[in-house]
Amino acid sequence: MTNLIERHVSLVKRIAYHLLARLPASVQLDDLTQSGMIGLIEAAKNFDGTKGASFETYAGIRIRGAMLDEIRKGDWVPRSVHKNARMVAQATAELEAELGREVKDVEVAEKLDITLNEYHDILNDVNSGRIIGIEDLGVDEDVLHSDDQVHAFDSPFNHTQTEKFNLSLVEAIKSLPERDALVLSLYYNDEMNLKEIGLILEVSESRVSQIHGQAMVKLKAKISGWI
Repeated sequence: MTNLIERHVSLVKRIAYHLLARLPASVQLDDLTQSGMIGLIEAAKNFDGTKGASFETYAGIRIRGAMLDEIRKGDWVPRSVHKNARMVAQATAELEAELGREVKDVEVAEKLDITLNEYHDILNDVNSGRIIGIEDLGVDEDVLHSDDQVHAFDSPFNHTQTEKFNLSLVEAIKSLPERDALVLSLYYNDEMNLKEIGLILEVSESRVSQIHGQAMVKLKAKISGWI
């Protein structure tokens, strides 16, 4: 078990750096790493190689989960940020149901009776003030990989429920505008940071943050029945 842990210490650091890019400056890398190591140790204790998944996949989920659990014990986000996130998600869902298509930023801003800049500020606050990611939808980031949509360590009942949820999530992702889906793919699949994605899209880092926040809000609205 010791050798297994030692070989995957770098995985803890990689996941910690990836999460750190989405968190306020008050969150320290050492805190994430410490929590992640606990997750790695637990993964090494509980891993069953006969289940079909690799240890790295299994450990990655456990490491990320341990970090998120630790972060969520102390919610530094003002209630207004949570309220605004729910408000944007609801407005987006209502507009899409009414118009039958993807909505534009300006349309959501108009429905909320705020300026476009104010709307973008909300997205930035939501995106930088707390973890905004696939984890918040109730599934690990591996769901974005089309060949690994179902976790191999669930009970039969959970396996079926997870499969249905993941398929719904994948369909929701596919229905997003191309740029939104691309940002999610680059961020979660390729693990690029916002600056790197901005260089690819030829937009500012803050704009990538807005696109990412908007994409996550849209996803939450699309699968609200599952959450």
